[in-house]
Amino acid sequence: MTGSVKRMLLAIGETMAMVAPIAAEPVEQAELFRVDAGGAESNVAAHVAALGLPAAWFSRVGDDALGRRVLGRVRARGVDVSRVIVDAAHPTGLYVKDPGNGVTYYRAGSAASHLAVTDADELAWDAVAVLHVSGITAALGGTAPAFLDRVVDRARAAGALVSVDVNHRAPLWPVAAAAEPLLALACRADIVFVGRDEAEALWGAATADDARALLAAVPQLVVKDGAVGATLFAGDERVFEPALVVDVVEPVGAGDAFAGGYLAALLAGAPASERLRSGHSRAALTMATTGDFPDGAAATPASFSERNPS
Repeated sequence: MTGSVKRMLLAIGETMAMVAPIAAEPVEQAELFRVDAGGAESNVAAHVAALGLPAAWFSRVGDDALGRRVLGRVRARGVDVSRVIVDAAHPTGLYVKDPGNGVTYYRAGSAASHLAVTDADELAWDAVAVLHVSGITAALGGTAPAFLDRVVDRARAAGALVSVDVNHRAPLWPVAAAAEPLLALACRADIVFVGRDEAEALWGAATADDARALLAAVPQLVVKDGAVGATLFAGDERVFEPALVVDVVEPVGAGDAFAGGYLAALLAGAPASERLRSGHSRAALTMATTGDFPDGAAATPASFSERNPS
């Protein structure tokens, strides 16, 4: 691709089949359910694609009905899934969203937990401008942490920016086990997304400025503070954008939506404040649905690619 402009986001990490009530009701009372695809990294790719920027997702899924459903759903959202490995030896993971009661995971021994260093070595990087990963992959155990280290190395060698969503998942590993490896992962990134409460729980960084002091070398640090807003630290720049007012149906997936909106704006060359607003806009759309992605919702009045044609 000599002479081409790198604009693609490559998101890497586990996507599972997701079961959730169609209405915002507890699982015990609900009558109708949806079976969808849900995964932090593929969600980010889908939001980038919805805003008109090229996005691909890589992982492993099982050679089973749920794996095929996951691939179909992610593909239908405009994401390139051609890199995904179909693993005949291990199943696709599953999780259940129980509105008002959290999430239950059935992912032990999943195909994605068997991501290996050799998988990272076989990836092509020609068009990739940004690699996006999250701390979830580091928590999967097995060969996945070594895979994550290698894929970050490969992205850096290819000249791609590395984006990390800290994304601590307490059911996967406790704070005592997660704090050090997640900090090490964040320190290797060009772009980091972390919740203010998450940074406090993991590292004792109680404010956005505390998080910045801890991650002073990260070129772009975004500290999200729920319904309050988000702060971007980029060099000497400090930019705050308040969150949008939303009637929340289900908050799961909002962080992925924010990262997707921000990264799409970054790929389009938008300034700092617009990147944050784009993140808030995608998060607001997602919180208005029981799913992890607002299928059928308009991306924006005009996508970034329409406003900034390549």
